[in-house]
Amino acid sequence: MRRIRQAQATDHQAVVACVRAAYSKYLARMDKEPVPLHADYEALIAQGVVSVLTEGEAVQGVLVMMLQQNCFWVENIAVDPCFQGQGLGKMLMAFVEQQARKEQVKEIRLYTNEVMTENLLFYQKLGFEEEDRHMQDGYRRVFLHKVLA
Repeated sequence: MRRIRQAQATDHQAVVACVRAAYSKYLARMDKEPVPLHADYEALIAQGVVSVLTEGEAVQGVLVMMLQQNCFWVENIAVDPCFQGQGLGKMLMAFVEQQARKEQVKEIRLYTNEVMTENLLFYQKLGFEEEDRHMQDGYRRVFLHKVLA
């Protein structure tokens, strides 16, 4: 049975492996590696902002999200390519919405890279709206948000 739980220190290697696998398809499209490949997952896990989607012991998806002043910020969402196409990304994003509602936050924010066109379609299908596009930290980013009803 699949479940989403807070990542533990023992998940560190599996989290890094999942993120690397998920972003590997974008490497040829980008001038430099995506930011999530350089994140300090050990520290993020210790901060309690990383969740994992598991089936048994296998980490199939990773979510990095944090509560900010008036929104939930999704820093990273990654699904292992072996499990893509099974609705796991939707499951992770539904979890974000559930957590936002639990905290009585009315907005979710995130960005993706402009060349990650699949992500743009995915987020649009989930009701996210594009707010802005601009260069930030050497990346062409698309900023999106979703207001919760």
